[in-house]
Amino acid sequence: MAGFVLPSSVLLLPPISSLNFPKLLNFSRSFFLRFVNKVKIIDYLKFIIIALGALCLSFVLANLSHDVFSLNFLLLLVFAVFVAPKMVLTLPRSNFSVSFSDSIIFLTFLTFGGEAAILLAAIEMLASCYYLNSKGTLSFGKLMIPTNASITVLATTCAYAALLLLSHITAGLNPAESTRHLIAVLGILTFSQFIVLSLLATAFHSLVKRKNFWETWKHEGFFSSITQIFGAGLAGIVYKVINYADLLTTAIAFLAFGVAYLVYRQSIGEINDAISKAEDAEREKAEAERTRAVQAENYAKQLRVLLEKEEKVSDALRISKEAFQHSAMHDTLTNLANRANFAGVLRDLIDKSDPSAPFFVLFLDICRFKNINDSLGHTVGDKVLIIVAKRLLRLLYEHDVVARLGGDEFAIVLKDLSSVEDAEKIARKIHQKISEPFSLSGNNIFVELNIGIARFEREYTNPEEILRDADIAMHHAKETGAGAAIFDTTLRARFLDRIKLESDLRFALERNELSMHYQPLISLKDGEIIGFEALLRWQHATRGFISPADFIPIAEDSGLIIPITTWILDQTCAQIASWRALSPNYAEMIISVNISGKHLVHESLIDDVQRSLDSVSLPPTALKLEITESAAMENAERTIEILNRLKALGVMLSIDDFGTGYSSLSHLHRLPFDTLKIDRSFVYSVGENGENSEILQTIISLAKNLKMRVIAEGIETETQLALLQNLGCDFGQGYLMSKPLPVDAMEKLLYQKHNWLPQEKTDEAENESSDKPRKDEHLPVF
Repeated sequence: MAGFVLPSSVLLLPPISSLNFPKLLNFSRSFFLRFVNKVKIIDYLKFIIIALGALCLSFVLANLSHDVFSLNFLLLLVFAVFVAPKMVLTLPRSNFSVSFSDSIIFLTFLTFGGEAAILLAAIEMLASCYYLNSKGTLSFGKLMIPTNASITVLATTCAYAALLLLSHITAGLNPAESTRHLIAVLGILTFSQFIVLSLLATAFHSLVKRKNFWETWKHEGFFSSITQIFGAGLAGIVYKVINYADLLTTAIAFLAFGVAYLVYRQSIGEINDAISKAEDAEREKAEAERTRAVQAENYAKQLRVLLEKEEKVSDALRISKEAFQHSAMHDTLTNLANRANFAGVLRDLIDKSDPSAPFFVLFLDICRFKNINDSLGHTVGDKVLIIVAKRLLRLLYEHDVVARLGGDEFAIVLKDLSSVEDAEKIARKIHQKISEPFSLSGNNIFVELNIGIARFEREYTNPEEILRDADIAMHHAKETGAGAAIFDTTLRARFLDRIKLESDLRFALERNELSMHYQPLISLKDGEIIGFEALLRWQHATRGFISPADFIPIAEDSGLIIPITTWILDQTCAQIASWRALSPNYAEMIISVNISGKHLVHESLIDDVQRSLDSVSLPPTALKLEITESAAMENAERTIEILNRLKALGVMLSIDDFGTGYSSLSHLHRLPFDTLKIDRSFVYSVGENGENSEILQTIISLAKNLKMRVIAEGIETETQLALLQNLGCDFGQGYLMSKPLPVDAMEKLLYQKHNWLPQEKTDEAENESSDKPRKDEHLPVF
């Protein structure tokens, strides 16, 4: 009889298979497993099988005859317990084990009856399981040993029951009498036991391995029928030998059986070895495949890491490229388009040249932005530029373009405007909004703009041309103080002339075209000359006389005013030193030199003054520096610092054009000025009867209170002179006393000891003074 040993109770949830044979069983199992825990099902099934096995065994023991326990039965029982387990053969590629003890069970059926066979089957299965477990051949889980014994009991019981149920067929069949009878009995026992045992074992295996029941039975359960048949055949042969053969025959038979067993065992071993080697080869192959798979996976991971790194590098390069492109086309401070970007936008618009969509270019320049940098620092200056950029962006539409061209210069493209008036209206709005004061780092900032407007015309072929004309209009706005100006061709001609004039001015000193004229400074109390104001003149080689009003602003804008002023200081210091030596009466004369606001904040001014004085050994008190009110108040703190340093040299200081600027009394009293010069416009406005003299009275009174001496310029009539004398003005200059004269003419008058006030003039002097002076002949150097 074949014994099916179930090694483990480790159960997993099997998949719901298709309804193959037996369909009803699979459907029932699947339906049932949906609602009950699988592990518990196996446990419940074990308990049920053990209970049924115990019930059957109890029934057998109750009905077992005492006559069964004979010597032969006991010997058979000992063989089943101690010998048969050692003869167990494991079927190749199967969890089933086959032992020759099944033949003993069939033999017990034939010899001692069904009750004895059931008892021996239970004892033999328990012995086999414990033997296999102790040898480590098979590992049994919880309750699996009693479960295996119970399955064997049930299978043997069912076989016995089948034999009894078919008693009407087997009646009269005596196995001892006929081989045909023996085969019939063994066939019934073998078939019934095989059916029950294989179904129970397959049920367990299908649940444990999560396989289809029918497929499991076909591959494992059905194969075990061979061992069942072999066991039945062996039992029949042994039965025949025991009952009919003599001793020699029996010995030969058992020898044949031993040889057959050994051959069978060797065959099974060889099969198992071959299978084991094949499995080892498969494992090695699988391990190699797994190793290659792991290596491939590792390579894939490395490749993925490299690809990720490459992607990051690519992204970094792309971002860097985009940042570089953005940086190349945008201003780093304000993030506005830069000059190159703006030129590209203009190039596209010029290439399209759509008359139905005209555009305008605005050129913007911040007035006196350098003063912000010099006084408050470049950090504040940068913040001012950022604020201006943000304000410009808020004032314009998205389709307009704003750019920072560099420094304090901005440019705008206005699109979709119907007329130049619309462009001018937007420019005025920009001028108004940008000029609104704001607080920054504790400082009140006032930004003034000059804006030039140029409309696109077909004559423009490149961006530089339209930008140039907008720049020209901006300079016109700066000169006129209009804030915004529209370009026309006359402005271009004037600008080109200005450029030519600037170019000529750079070489004026080398060509000896510049010269100094001197206008006397007269004491209004006694008519004595106290000194001169030095006034610059330019006699151009081809243009002739050029008014200071034309070239001084050019000199200031271009920076030429600093080397020119240095030359003036050298010339005037040398000249006054020469005139002071003419007579003791002239020994205290002073020379008054105008200092530009550009030079005032320049670090070289102190050294330039000191060097000019030292070059001719002129005492510092002989030099008076005149600074316009607007220049002095533009950066009062810086001006106070510079003036104090100049005052420390010993030179005299005068505030020029007083009344035309925006003096703050809180700063004025801190400025170390010695004299205050009243602007000629206030003197000129006084009527014949002294009307409109209130401002003069106020200025003179203010100067006296500030402990300053007062000089009035532009005195042209005796009425003006008399009024100033009556108001207590200290000094005066003007055409009434003398117009500015070159060195030779002025030196001649000094030799003649000329009388400077009208009542002391000679007839010649009176005739000279009666000539109506040109208004532009008395213009300060700055």
